[in-house]
Amino acid sequence: MTPSRDISRLIEIMAALRTPVTGCPWDLEQDFATIAPYTIEEAYEVVDAITRGDLDDLREELGDLLLQVVFHAQMASEQNAFDFGDVVEAITRKMIRRHPHVFADKDGNLAPHHVKEVWDRIKAEEKAERAARRPPEDVPAHRSLLSSVKAGQPALTRAMELQRKASTVGFDWNDPRAVLQKIREEADEIEAALDRNDRAGLAEETGDLMFALVNLARHVDADPESALRATNAKFERRFAYIERALEAQGRTLEQASLAEMDALWNAAKGEKERGDER
Repeated sequence: MTPSRDISRLIEIMAALRTPVTGCPWDLEQDFATIAPYTIEEAYEVVDAITRGDLDDLREELGDLLLQVVFHAQMASEQNAFDFGDVVEAITRKMIRRHPHVFADKDGNLAPHHVKEVWDRIKAEEKAERAARRPPEDVPAHRSLLSSVKAGQPALTRAMELQRKASTVGFDWNDPRAVLQKIREEADEIEAALDRNDRAGLAEETGDLMFALVNLARHVDADPESALRATNAKFERRFAYIERALEAQGRTLEQASLAEMDALWNAAKGEKERGDER
């Protein structure tokens, strides 16, 4: 096997890895469920490379993500369900159908907001067609407004989508301050659960608080995932400041008290503010 720019080589490699006896023992024992977490992880790696502006890394991470698609397609092919070609055909058909203003044999100049309307309408038609193809026993007795929000999304993203969907029928706060009040209520409920030493209640109330925080982010037009990523990066910068400061003193993190580290944390915050002024 040699590297290649041809997608067929990657498909051949994946098939070889999944060949009984001669293939890779680890690859052979995998299934859709065991590979799914890696698929999500690789998608996050792509986002991380984009966030860092590292195009070399982005090339590598896109390849890793593509491998996940090929892996799932290979396993499906082994079950005679579908193969990689079917995946490509399905997405090309979908993209052509969802962009009639580009691919239709007619003059189709649409404003951006009209493009979104067409996209949503066609997506709804496709979902209805898929539901019609399912066996009767697979059709849920009740079709919720929220059924279209996919379960496989990261929890923060799915919380945002659930709230957006509910807001389309008026089930929503009208003022971000009302959401802020809800956050305070949830924090009080966490404190009450702490007083009761209610571990199950603490987990539930913490989830409620996080859901309310996502709601606040939505109302102030902040993407919760992006906001949390930025805060993670800020935490890393400030913690690194603590490590460097202690290292300059010839000390380790383990040798410093919490009060000392907290003072250095505040110094790191002040360092950022002075940097902004400059």
